[in-house]
Amino acid sequence: MSHLPQIRIPATYMRGGTSKGVFFRLDDLPATAQVPGEARDSLLLRVIGSPDPYGKQIDGMGGATSSTSKTVILSRSSRPGHDVDYLFGQVSIDRAFVDWTGNCGNLTAAVGSFAISNGLVDAARIPRDGICTVRIWQVQIGKTIVAHVPVSNGAVQETGDFELDGVTFPSAEVQIEFLDPADEGEDGGAMFPTGNLVDALEVPGVGTLQATMINAGIPTIFVNAQDIGYSGTELQGAINEDAKALAMFESIRAHGAVRMGLIGDVAEAAGRQHTPKVAFVAKPATYTSSGGKVVAAGDIDLLVRAVSMGKLHHAMMGTAAVAIGTAAAIPGTLVNLAAGGGERQAVRFGHPSGTLRVGAEAQQADGVWTVTRAIMSRSARVLMEGWVRVPAEV
Repeated sequence: MSHLPQIRIPATYMRGGTSKGVFFRLDDLPATAQVPGEARDSLLLRVIGSPDPYGKQIDGMGGATSSTSKTVILSRSSRPGHDVDYLFGQVSIDRAFVDWTGNCGNLTAAVGSFAISNGLVDAARIPRDGICTVRIWQVQIGKTIVAHVPVSNGAVQETGDFELDGVTFPSAEVQIEFLDPADEGEDGGAMFPTGNLVDALEVPGVGTLQATMINAGIPTIFVNAQDIGYSGTELQGAINEDAKALAMFESIRAHGAVRMGLIGDVAEAAGRQHTPKVAFVAKPATYTSSGGKVVAAGDIDLLVRAVSMGKLHHAMMGTAAVAIGTAAAIPGTLVNLAAGGGERQAVRFGHPSGTLRVGAEAQQADGVWTVTRAIMSRSARVLMEGWVRVPAEV
């Protein structure tokens, strides 16, 4: 029996923030995968090594976690005032499914760097030394993101002394601005889809929980840690090794998604794994991070833990950080109350790997809250570049 040889596709393996994924130029993909659909999804699944019933992604580029099972497709933007169009695909580990419903804020930090290095930004706009401002159009959420990428000797500067909790080694700092990050939705609704800063969310088998449900950065459901039996200082093992806890978070996510209007029935949540996210918040407390660093209560404004793709995240998703910063800036949300209440333009929160600072500018007009931008610092680095190979029959 004869077998077709593997095909090879130009690709770059990059870390962005506390995530990593495989980056492609749209024009480098096979013609059938240059448009959305089954061919594209099949290709990306095979690149990452999914679906894998063993949960390891051994036969692919994925790292068997939500933070490392990711793909990015970039192209020059035809949208005025933008440099690059950005598509993000969250690849399921154990299912033949690519979720295109949201953005990855961490990998966003690598988009500008890739765009500069791969000819997607006009050469005239790239300084020999300084900061190159890359305007990114995030296609799925329809939002503008601005990356401020350091450049040295005409090339992206990746090395530096900026330290990001959750990343082992220091790198160059990349500042990211999420402009108008709230998702108004097709019907023009506000960033709070229920119209309330806090709702009573009924979750069968769990109870009625106070919840702040917000569309900013990424749809996110915030609950109080104490209401679900936690302190807010938990590390991954406390949640991810507890099947009952994971089932509870998935139930909260499904019922919250219905209340947010993202799905019509809880049964649809299984087909929308990437969004919404679930996070629990608490007032500051001292704890030891997963890396052994002591995080003092006096050094943070609040505690936040977030669940992504069915597991507690090892640090914090970048898009969820946008939701945290936005909610913290609005008096009365659970996030704001955990941080001490009142008006604020930035918070530093504790997560399993350490701390992160995020700022947001929010304002209220005629009883409606809007946010103009959220900003945070990340880092990015090329890990490998060349070609990724997949069997031709894919």
